[in-house]
Amino acid sequence: MTKRTILGPVLILFGAYLFLNQGPSFGPGNLFAYFWPTMFVIPLGLFFHWMYFSMTGRRGVGMLIPGGILFTAGFVSQIAMLFDNWQYMWPGFILAVAVGLFEFYWFGNRNKWLLIPINILTVLSLLFFAVFSLGAFLNSMTHLRPFFAIAFVAIGALILIVRHRKED
Repeated sequence: MTKRTILGPVLILFGAYLFLNQGPSFGPGNLFAYFWPTMFVIPLGLFFHWMYFSMTGRRGVGMLIPGGILFTAGFVSQIAMLFDNWQYMWPGFILAVAVGLFEFYWFGNRNKWLLIPINILTVLSLLFFAVFSLGAFLNSMTHLRPFFAIAFVAIGALILIVRHRKED
């Protein structure tokens, strides 16, 4: 492992922290508060992947399940910490289990029955992402509600008029 492989991600994280935290406080406590997933959870997920690909000679395929779960959960947690949007990112934890199981399926013996829970969890996670994100988007557009109402009425009237003309 070279200095570049360690120094690069550290500088990227430090720059992201400085960019996102424009306030006057700066210290190790804030660094741990914002980047605990990158410092603890994601490396543990990568460790399980490293163990599978390097140490076990690709025989310990079961290591990919916790590796995929921890890596994805760490990524979701990091995004939620940086943008303070836990209320929208929680379906990522459901997706984390699907990712771990998919890695087990992909690198294992490809048992087709694993695809059932993988697909159910993935669809459920994406559905929750879409519903909560769309709900938040629509709630943020409350000042445009009268314009949407007028547009829907106009489009409905236009459909009735155009349809009426075709029937004549």
